[in-house]
Amino acid sequence: MADRLAGVPLAPYTTLRTGGPARAFTQARTQDELVAIVAEADHEGEPVLVLGGGSNLVVSDDGFDGLVVRVVTRGVDVTAPTSAAGDGRVLVTVQAGEDWDALVARCVAEGWSGVECLSGIPGLVGSTPIQNVGAYGQDVSQTVAAVRVYDRATGEVGDLTAAECGFAYRHSAFKHDPGRHMVLAVTYALERSPLSGPVAYKELATRLGVEIGARVPLADAREAVLELRRGKGMVLDPDDPDTRSAGSFFTNPVLGPEEAAALALRAPGHPRWDMPDGTVKIPAAWLIENAGFPKGYERGRVRISTKHTLALTNPSGEAGATELLALAREVRDGVHEKFGVWLVNEPVLVGVRL
Repeated sequence: MADRLAGVPLAPYTTLRTGGPARAFTQARTQDELVAIVAEADHEGEPVLVLGGGSNLVVSDDGFDGLVVRVVTRGVDVTAPTSAAGDGRVLVTVQAGEDWDALVARCVAEGWSGVECLSGIPGLVGSTPIQNVGAYGQDVSQTVAAVRVYDRATGEVGDLTAAECGFAYRHSAFKHDPGRHMVLAVTYALERSPLSGPVAYKELATRLGVEIGARVPLADAREAVLELRRGKGMVLDPDDPDTRSAGSFFTNPVLGPEEAAALALRAPGHPRWDMPDGTVKIPAAWLIENAGFPKGYERGRVRISTKHTLALTNPSGEAGATELLALAREVRDGVHEKFGVWLVNEPVLVGVRL
Protein backbone atom coordinates (compact mmCIF):
# COMPACT_ATOMS: atom_id res chain seq x y z
CA MET A 1 0.00 0.00 0.00
CA ALA A 2 1.22 3.50 -0.86
CA ASP A 3 2.65 5.67 1.89
CA ARG A 4 0.44 8.26 3.57
CA LEU A 5 1.46 11.79 4.38
CA ALA A 6 -0.29 14.10 6.83
CA GLY A 7 -1.11 17.79 6.39
CA VAL A 8 -0.24 18.08 2.70
CA PRO A 9 -1.55 21.44 1.35
CA LEU A 10 -3.96 20.90 -1.53
CA ALA A 11 -3.63 24.34 -3.16
CA PRO A 12 -0.59 23.31 -5.27
CA TYR A 13 -2.64 20.44 -6.70
CA THR A 14 -5.43 22.68 -8.03
CA THR A 15 -5.29 25.12 -10.94
CA LEU A 16 -7.09 27.72 -8.79
CA ARG A 17 -4.33 27.42 -6.17
CA THR A 18 -6.86 27.18 -3.35
CA GLY A 19 -7.29 24.50 -0.70
CA GLY A 20 -6.06 23.82 2.81
CA PRO A 21 -4.33 20.66 4.08
CA ALA A 22 -5.44 17.06 3.70
CA ARG A 23 -5.63 15.04 6.90
CA ALA A 24 -4.01 12.22 4.92
CA PHE A 25 -2.59 12.18 1.38
CA THR A 26 -1.41 9.34 -0.84
CA GLN A 27 -0.88 8.50 -4.52
CA ALA A 28 -2.17 5.55 -6.55
CA ARG A 29 0.02 4.38 -9.44
CA THR A 30 -2.02 1.43 -10.71
CA GLN A 31 -5.69 0.53 -11.04
CA ASP A 32 -5.35 -2.21 -8.43
CA GLU A 33 -3.63 0.15 -6.01
CA LEU A 34 -6.31 2.80 -6.52
CA VAL A 35 -9.11 0.32 -5.87
CA ALA A 36 -7.37 -1.14 -2.82
CA ILE A 37 -6.73 2.28 -1.24
CA VAL A 38 -10.30 3.49 -1.71
CA ALA A 39 -11.85 0.15 -0.70
CA GLU A 40 -9.89 0.12 2.54
CA ALA A 41 -10.83 3.72 3.33
CA ASP A 42 -14.50 2.99 2.62
CA HIS A 43 -14.35 -0.08 4.84
CA GLU A 44 -12.91 2.04 7.66
CA GLY A 45 -15.48 4.79 7.11
CA GLU A 46 -12.82 7.32 6.18
CA PRO A 47 -13.89 10.18 3.86
CA VAL A 48 -12.11 10.03 0.49
CA LEU A 49 -11.36 12.70 -2.09
CA VAL A 50 -10.09 11.31 -5.40
CA LEU A 51 -7.81 13.95 -6.91
CA GLY A 52 -7.00 14.18 -10.60
CA GLY A 53 -5.56 17.24 -12.29
CA GLY A 54 -7.35 19.64 -9.93
CA SER A 55 -8.53 21.75 -12.85
CA ASN A 56 -12.21 21.57 -11.95
CA LEU A 57 -11.99 21.78 -8.19
CA VAL A 58 -12.59 24.35 -5.47
CA VAL A 59 -11.30 23.06 -2.12
CA SER A 60 -12.12 24.65 1.23
CA ASP A 61 -9.48 26.75 2.95
CA ASP A 62 -9.87 24.30 5.84
CA GLY A 63 -8.69 21.50 3.57
CA PHE A 64 -10.12 17.99 3.56
CA ASP A 65 -10.72 16.04 6.77
CA GLY A 66 -10.05 12.63 5.28
CA LEU A 67 -7.89 10.80 2.76
CA VAL A 68 -6.93 12.47 -0.51
CA VAL A 69 -5.93 9.95 -3.18
CA ARG A 70 -4.06 11.46 -6.09
CA VAL A 71 -4.48 9.41 -9.26
CA VAL A 72 -1.22 8.97 -11.18
CA THR A 73 -2.07 5.80 -13.13
CA ARG A 74 -0.54 5.57 -16.61
CA GLY A 75 -1.12 3.61 -19.80
CA VAL A 76 -2.68 3.86 -23.26
CA ASP A 77 -3.80 0.71 -25.14
CA VAL A 78 -4.90 0.82 -28.76
CA THR A 79 -6.97 -1.85 -30.52
CA ALA A 80 -9.08 -2.12 -33.67
CA PRO A 81 -12.67 -3.11 -32.90
CA THR A 82 -13.98 -6.41 -34.17
CA SER A 83 -16.31 -5.44 -36.97
CA ALA A 84 -17.29 -7.19 -40.17
CA ALA A 85 -17.97 -3.78 -41.66
CA GLY A 86 -14.38 -2.66 -41.11
CA ASP A 87 -15.59 0.78 -40.10
CA GLY A 88 -12.12 2.30 -39.73
CA ARG A 89 -12.41 3.00 -36.02
CA VAL A 90 -9.78 2.59 -33.36
CA LEU A 91 -10.46 1.90 -29.69
CA VAL A 92 -8.15 3.81 -27.36
CA THR A 93 -8.28 2.73 -23.71
CA VAL A 94 -6.60 5.23 -21.41
CA GLN A 95 -5.85 5.05 -17.70
CA ALA A 96 -7.55 7.70 -15.57
CA GLY A 97 -4.27 9.36 -14.52
CA GLU A 98 -3.12 10.20 -18.05
CA ASP A 99 -2.98 13.89 -19.01
CA TRP A 100 -5.93 14.74 -21.25
CA ASP A 101 -4.26 17.22 -23.59
CA ALA A 102 -1.27 14.93 -24.08
CA LEU A 103 -3.74 12.26 -25.20
CA VAL A 104 -5.42 14.67 -27.62
CA ALA A 105 -2.02 15.63 -29.06
CA ARG A 106 -1.23 11.96 -29.61
CA CYS A 107 -4.61 11.33 -31.27
CA VAL A 108 -3.98 14.20 -33.68
CA ALA A 109 -0.46 12.94 -34.45
CA GLU A 110 -1.69 9.37 -35.01
CA GLY A 111 -4.60 10.38 -37.24
CA TRP A 112 -7.37 9.46 -34.79
CA SER A 113 -10.29 11.84 -35.27
CA GLY A 114 -12.93 12.78 -32.72
CA VAL A 115 -11.33 14.71 -29.86
CA GLU A 116 -9.24 17.35 -31.66
CA CYS A 117 -11.59 20.21 -30.69
CA LEU A 118 -11.04 19.31 -27.03
CA SER A 119 -7.41 20.43 -27.24
CA GLY A 120 -5.94 22.50 -24.44
CA ILE A 121 -8.42 21.42 -21.77
CA PRO A 122 -6.50 20.87 -18.53
CA GLY A 123 -6.97 17.86 -16.32
CA LEU A 124 -6.77 14.10 -16.50
CA VAL A 125 -8.58 11.50 -18.58
CA GLY A 126 -10.55 10.20 -15.59
CA SER A 127 -12.51 13.44 -15.25
CA THR A 128 -13.65 13.60 -18.88
CA PRO A 129 -16.69 11.31 -18.64
CA ILE A 130 -17.67 12.71 -15.25
CA GLN A 131 -18.02 16.25 -16.58
CA ASN A 132 -18.87 15.16 -20.14
CA VAL A 133 -16.06 17.51 -21.09
CA GLY A 134 -16.83 19.55 -24.16
CA ALA A 135 -15.73 22.57 -26.17
CA TYR A 136 -16.00 24.01 -29.67
CA GLY A 137 -18.73 21.69 -30.83
CA GLN A 138 -17.35 18.41 -29.47
CA ASP A 139 -17.83 16.59 -26.21
CA VAL A 140 -16.54 13.25 -25.03
CA SER A 141 -19.98 11.63 -25.07
CA GLN A 142 -19.56 11.50 -28.86
CA THR A 143 -16.56 9.18 -28.57
CA VAL A 144 -16.71 7.40 -25.19
CA ALA A 145 -17.34 3.70 -25.82
CA ALA A 146 -16.94 2.43 -22.26
CA VAL A 147 -15.78 3.55 -18.83
CA ARG A 148 -14.09 1.11 -16.45
CA VAL A 149 -15.15 1.90 -12.91
CA TYR A 150 -14.91 0.76 -9.34
CA ASP A 151 -18.40 0.69 -7.87
CA ARG A 152 -17.96 1.76 -4.25
CA ALA A 153 -21.49 0.62 -3.40
CA THR A 154 -20.97 -2.98 -4.51
CA GLY A 155 -17.19 -3.27 -4.26
CA GLU A 156 -16.98 -4.49 -7.86
CA VAL A 157 -14.93 -3.39 -10.88
CA GLY A 158 -16.78 -3.32 -14.19
CA ASP A 159 -17.43 -1.47 -17.42
CA LEU A 160 -20.23 1.00 -18.12
CA THR A 161 -21.45 1.55 -21.66
CA ALA A 162 -21.85 5.05 -23.03
CA ALA A 163 -25.62 4.75 -22.55
CA GLU A 164 -25.14 3.77 -18.91
CA CYS A 165 -23.04 6.91 -18.37
CA GLY A 166 -26.19 9.04 -18.82
CA PHE A 167 -24.45 11.81 -20.71
CA ALA A 168 -26.08 15.25 -20.99
CA TYR A 169 -24.76 18.81 -21.29
CA ARG A 170 -21.86 19.02 -18.80
CA HIS A 171 -23.50 16.18 -16.91
CA SER A 172 -23.41 12.43 -16.49
CA ALA A 173 -24.58 9.61 -14.25
CA PHE A 174 -21.33 10.12 -12.32
CA LYS A 175 -22.42 13.62 -11.32
CA HIS A 176 -25.96 12.48 -10.62
CA ASP A 177 -24.69 9.97 -8.06
CA PRO A 178 -21.37 11.51 -6.96
CA GLY A 179 -18.94 9.32 -5.10
CA ARG A 180 -20.40 5.99 -6.17
CA HIS A 181 -18.32 5.21 -9.25
CA MET A 182 -14.59 5.86 -9.38
CA VAL A 183 -13.29 6.09 -12.93
CA LEU A 184 -10.33 3.77 -13.57
CA ALA A 185 -9.99 4.01 -17.36
CA VAL A 186 -11.89 5.32 -20.38
CA THR A 187 -12.20 3.76 -23.83
CA TYR A 188 -12.73 6.15 -26.74
CA ALA A 189 -13.89 5.03 -30.18
CA LEU A 190 -12.13 7.28 -32.69
CA GLU A 191 -12.15 7.44 -36.48
CA ARG A 192 -8.99 6.68 -38.40
CA SER A 193 -8.87 9.85 -40.48
CA PRO A 194 -6.50 12.74 -41.19
CA LEU A 195 -9.52 15.06 -41.01
CA SER A 196 -11.38 16.50 -38.05
CA GLY A 197 -14.98 15.78 -37.34
CA PRO A 198 -17.39 18.24 -39.00
CA VAL A 199 -16.71 21.70 -37.57
CA ALA A 200 -19.81 22.53 -35.52
CA TYR A 201 -18.90 25.76 -33.74
CA LYS A 202 -19.17 29.12 -35.50
CA GLU A 203 -16.21 30.77 -33.76
CA LEU A 204 -13.95 27.85 -34.70
CA ALA A 205 -15.22 27.77 -38.27
CA THR A 206 -14.49 31.48 -38.59
CA ARG A 207 -10.96 31.03 -37.22
CA LEU A 208 -10.37 28.20 -39.70
CA GLY A 209 -11.96 30.09 -42.59
CA VAL A 210 -14.43 27.30 -43.40
CA GLU A 211 -18.17 26.75 -43.35
CA ILE A 212 -20.00 24.96 -40.54
CA GLY A 213 -19.88 21.23 -41.28
CA ALA A 214 -16.53 21.33 -43.09
CA ARG A 215 -13.72 18.95 -42.12
CA VAL A 216 -10.14 20.18 -41.85
CA PRO A 217 -6.75 18.54 -41.14
CA LEU A 218 -6.57 17.41 -37.53
CA ALA A 219 -3.51 19.53 -36.79
CA ASP A 220 -5.24 22.63 -38.15
CA ALA A 221 -8.25 22.05 -35.92
CA ARG A 222 -6.08 21.50 -32.87
CA GLU A 223 -3.98 24.62 -33.44
CA ALA A 224 -7.03 26.80 -34.08
CA VAL A 225 -8.66 25.58 -30.86
CA LEU A 226 -5.45 26.20 -28.90
CA GLU A 227 -5.22 29.73 -30.31
CA LEU A 228 -8.82 30.46 -29.33
CA ARG A 229 -8.35 29.04 -25.84
CA ARG A 230 -5.09 30.95 -25.27
CA GLY A 231 -6.88 34.15 -26.23
CA LYS A 232 -9.37 33.44 -23.44
CA GLY A 233 -6.77 32.42 -20.84
CA MET A 234 -7.99 28.82 -21.04
CA VAL A 235 -4.65 27.10 -21.65
CA LEU A 236 -2.55 26.69 -18.52
CA ASP A 237 0.42 29.06 -18.58
CA PRO A 238 2.47 29.90 -15.47
CA ASP A 239 3.20 33.33 -16.95
CA ASP A 240 -0.49 34.17 -17.43
CA PRO A 241 -2.33 34.92 -14.15
CA ASP A 242 -5.67 34.56 -15.95
CA THR A 243 -5.03 30.81 -16.18
CA ARG A 244 -5.10 30.44 -12.38
CA SER A 245 -8.72 29.43 -12.68
CA ALA A 246 -10.96 26.39 -12.98
CA GLY A 247 -11.89 27.30 -16.54
CA SER A 248 -15.53 28.24 -16.99
CA PHE A 249 -16.90 28.69 -13.48
CA PHE A 250 -20.56 28.63 -14.55
CA THR A 251 -22.39 26.44 -17.05
CA ASN A 252 -24.59 27.93 -19.73
CA PRO A 253 -28.15 27.89 -18.32
CA VAL A 254 -30.65 25.67 -20.13
CA LEU A 255 -34.16 27.10 -19.79
CA GLY A 256 -37.57 25.60 -20.31
CA PRO A 257 -40.12 27.40 -22.50
CA GLU A 258 -41.66 29.42 -19.66
CA GLU A 259 -38.29 30.49 -18.26
CA ALA A 260 -37.08 31.39 -21.75
CA ALA A 261 -40.20 33.48 -22.36
CA ALA A 262 -39.67 35.34 -19.08
CA LEU A 263 -36.06 36.09 -19.99
CA ALA A 264 -37.13 37.32 -23.44
CA LEU A 265 -39.37 39.89 -21.74
CA ARG A 266 -36.49 41.11 -19.56
CA ALA A 267 -33.87 41.08 -22.31
CA PRO A 268 -35.44 41.21 -25.80
CA GLY A 269 -33.10 39.98 -28.51
CA HIS A 270 -30.66 38.27 -26.13
CA PRO A 271 -28.39 35.59 -27.65
CA ARG A 272 -29.75 32.06 -27.39
CA TRP A 273 -29.38 28.58 -28.81
CA ASP A 274 -32.63 26.71 -29.45
CA MET A 275 -32.12 23.05 -28.50
CA PRO A 276 -33.71 20.04 -30.23
CA ASP A 277 -35.74 19.17 -27.13
CA GLY A 278 -37.45 22.58 -27.01
CA THR A 279 -35.24 24.04 -24.31
CA VAL A 280 -33.13 27.14 -24.81
CA LYS A 281 -29.45 27.46 -23.89
CA ILE A 282 -28.28 30.94 -22.87
CA PRO A 283 -24.61 32.02 -22.93
CA ALA A 284 -23.65 32.56 -19.30
CA ALA A 285 -20.87 34.94 -20.33
CA TRP A 286 -23.43 37.29 -21.91
CA LEU A 287 -25.60 37.19 -18.78
CA ILE A 288 -22.63 37.96 -16.54
CA GLU A 289 -21.31 40.84 -18.61
CA ASN A 290 -24.74 42.39 -19.09
CA ALA A 291 -25.48 42.13 -15.38
CA GLY A 292 -22.61 44.52 -14.75
CA PHE A 293 -19.61 42.22 -14.34
CA PRO A 294 -17.11 42.92 -17.13
CA LYS A 295 -13.82 41.19 -17.82
CA GLY A 296 -11.30 42.11 -15.15
CA TYR A 297 -13.95 42.86 -12.50
CA GLU A 298 -12.15 42.62 -9.14
CA ARG A 299 -13.13 41.74 -5.60
CA GLY A 300 -10.05 41.96 -3.39
CA ARG A 301 -7.44 39.41 -4.51
CA VAL A 302 -9.73 37.60 -6.97
CA ARG A 303 -11.25 38.75 -10.23
CA ILE A 304 -13.07 37.79 -13.37
CA SER A 305 -10.53 36.92 -16.05
CA THR A 306 -9.39 39.83 -18.18
CA LYS A 307 -9.88 37.57 -21.22
CA HIS A 308 -13.06 35.60 -20.56
CA THR A 309 -16.08 36.57 -18.47
CA LEU A 310 -16.83 32.97 -17.47
CA ALA A 311 -13.55 32.38 -15.65
CA LEU A 312 -13.01 33.44 -12.04
CA THR A 313 -9.32 33.77 -11.29
CA ASN A 314 -6.83 33.88 -8.43
CA PRO A 315 -4.16 36.00 -10.17
CA SER A 316 -1.59 36.05 -7.37
CA GLY A 317 -2.29 32.50 -6.30
CA GLU A 318 -2.58 33.79 -2.73
CA ALA A 319 -6.35 34.16 -2.34
CA GLY A 320 -8.43 31.45 -0.70
CA ALA A 321 -11.61 29.64 -1.64
CA THR A 322 -13.60 31.91 0.68
CA GLU A 323 -12.62 34.97 -1.35
CA LEU A 324 -13.25 33.25 -4.66
CA LEU A 325 -16.71 32.04 -3.66
CA ALA A 326 -17.66 35.51 -2.42
CA LEU A 327 -17.04 36.77 -5.95
CA ALA A 328 -18.93 33.81 -7.42
CA ARG A 329 -21.95 34.57 -5.22
CA GLU A 330 -21.85 38.24 -6.17
CA VAL A 331 -21.92 37.32 -9.85
CA ARG A 332 -24.58 34.62 -9.42
CA ASP A 333 -26.86 36.86 -7.39
CA GLY A 334 -26.34 39.83 -9.70
CA VAL A 335 -27.33 37.78 -12.74
CA HIS A 336 -30.44 36.51 -10.97
CA GLU A 337 -31.47 39.98 -9.91
CA LYS A 338 -31.07 41.35 -13.43
CA PHE A 339 -32.36 38.45 -15.51
CA GLY A 340 -34.17 36.04 -13.17
CA VAL A 341 -31.79 33.23 -14.14
CA TRP A 342 -29.73 31.24 -11.66
CA LEU A 343 -26.20 30.33 -12.71
CA VAL A 344 -24.85 26.95 -11.60
CA ASN A 345 -21.19 26.32 -10.83
CA GLU A 346 -19.30 23.90 -13.08
CA PRO A 347 -16.33 23.10 -10.76
CA VAL A 348 -16.75 20.53 -8.00
CA LEU A 349 -16.93 22.19 -4.57
CA VAL A 350 -15.19 20.35 -1.72
CA GLY A 351 -16.03 21.44 1.83
CA VAL A 352 -17.67 24.64 0.59
CA ARG A 353 -21.00 25.74 -0.87
CA LEU A 354 -21.87 28.45 -3.35
